[in-house]
Amino acid sequence: MSDIPAPEKANETAGEDFIRAAIRADLAAGRVARVVTRFPPEPNGYLHIGHAKAIALNFSVAAEFGGRCHLRFDDTNPAKEEQEYIDGIKADLTWLGFDWGTHLYHTSDYFEQLYSWAVHLIEAGDAYVDDLSAEEIRARRGTLTAPGTDSPFRDRTAAENLDLFSRMRAGEFENGARVLRAKIDMTSGNINLRDPVLYRILHAHHPRTEDKWCLYPNYDFAHGQSDAIEAVTHSLCSLEFEAHRPLYDWLLEHLPVPANPRQYEFSRLNITYTVLSKRLLRELVDGGHVAGWDDPRMPTLVGLRRRGVPAAAILEFIARLSVGKTEGVVEVEALEHATRDALNPTAPRLMGVLRPLKIVIENYPEGESELLDAANHPQDEAAGSRQVPFGRELYVEQDDFMEDPPRKFFRLSPGREVRLRYAYFVTCTEVIKNEQGEVIELRCTYDPATKGGNAPDGRKVKATLHWVSAAHAVDAELRLYDRLFDQPNPAKVEEGQNWLDSLNAASLETLTGAKLEPSLADAAPGVPVQFERQGYFCVDPDSAAGKPVFNRIISLRDSWAKAAKKG
Repeated sequence: MSDIPAPEKANETAGEDFIRAAIRADLAAGRVARVVTRFPPEPNGYLHIGHAKAIALNFSVAAEFGGRCHLRFDDTNPAKEEQEYIDGIKADLTWLGFDWGTHLYHTSDYFEQLYSWAVHLIEAGDAYVDDLSAEEIRARRGTLTAPGTDSPFRDRTAAENLDLFSRMRAGEFENGARVLRAKIDMTSGNINLRDPVLYRILHAHHPRTEDKWCLYPNYDFAHGQSDAIEAVTHSLCSLEFEAHRPLYDWLLEHLPVPANPRQYEFSRLNITYTVLSKRLLRELVDGGHVAGWDDPRMPTLVGLRRRGVPAAAILEFIARLSVGKTEGVVEVEALEHATRDALNPTAPRLMGVLRPLKIVIENYPEGESELLDAANHPQDEAAGSRQVPFGRELYVEQDDFMEDPPRKFFRLSPGREVRLRYAYFVTCTEVIKNEQGEVIELRCTYDPATKGGNAPDGRKVKATLHWVSAAHAVDAELRLYDRLFDQPNPAKVEEGQNWLDSLNAASLETLTGAKLEPSLADAAPGVPVQFERQGYFCVDPDSAAGKPVFNRIISLRDSWAKAAKKG
């Protein structure tokens, strides 16, 4: 059982992490001929962005060294596993762009072999059936400073253990009545070596093996042996499994396995204002705090995909992170920046008014309209252009008008001239209010000589506003998503507090009266667009014909940083 130390910096190529350096050394030394990695998710929930780090690392290093990566479902707990999650995990990996080819496996494929190896341990005197309850086993386990206590059933004969183990498989005993434990060392400084449980009784229907088994291996027993069956060379795990590696190695050494994989641990991904715990994410779903695993505020891959975050943004975010052995926390702004970087070059620029305020151009001919050229992407001529309708009545943003503006407010106000994007210069001449004194309409005039947004006399304006023709506008619902939590570390709370108290009450704002340019009427679901001056959006699956629903993927700027600066 040897630890695999991180290589010295001097032996690494520039920018190479310790895992790639170890793989390169293994290949050079002839320990392996071909690199084989695996991604082994439990199908008991949807994957989150933390899993994306493990996915990208496993598939990428295999590809870099001409090897392969397996997808193996760790389906050893049928009480919590569903086909829905299996299908969802496959969809997530495909969306990220990774292909396991013919190498799709399930731990349940190996149940018979794993059982026979458990029998081998019993016959060799290295495992025994224990009648203690889970609570009694836990009480006898000891602490980090105090050794454990042997079970009174530890010295059963091999014959008695074999008989009981076969009866456990046959379904003779109830859940929790007996377990199979490895016989290692109850005084070990590593608690994971204090006679760990290898098998437990669980009468539950399995998605694949149905009711064939009522005896299931624990992850620690199934993990390394499944790696060995598949000839995995480098078993890459997150850092919490580092203390489990001695057990991983012990089992491989005490069983007649066909290969000798090695486990390497790297730090998991932690992000501010986010929880990356499947247990906590399930609590959010089951408690109705979100609309499901695919709620666009969730850090699940299915949630990020529904929100409109490109797979390329996630992969670039992961690629910018270091692969090391030191736990840390990544600022959520890094993910947001990667998202904006991915969307900016490709998302077409269109016009949508979130909170409409009607304006009437009084000197524009009634009943007439015209089509104006608008660039699909100002920084990309190859993206071409489209035509947008313009008429006497338009919508602009409520925030783009102030009746009594401060000195540095350059948008619409009484008597002030502004530019309408791709259209004309307009000047506000009258403000219409309702009985409550609220502004409901503006009367304006336009300068026909400024068509296209430029004045022939060279005069300048300090603001350019987006707009939508009232006669041609598409009504839409907009869902403005923000961070789900308002605390940097929502899972860390003081005694007596509830981590759910840090949920951000403003994480979703729904706008039902938005007005969009007509080209957005048939926007495809999941395809990102930029609403000029507002942010990046995409159509949600909730949309219906003629009633589009758009999710805001992300704003154009970091409004949280701006708010923090003001505070």
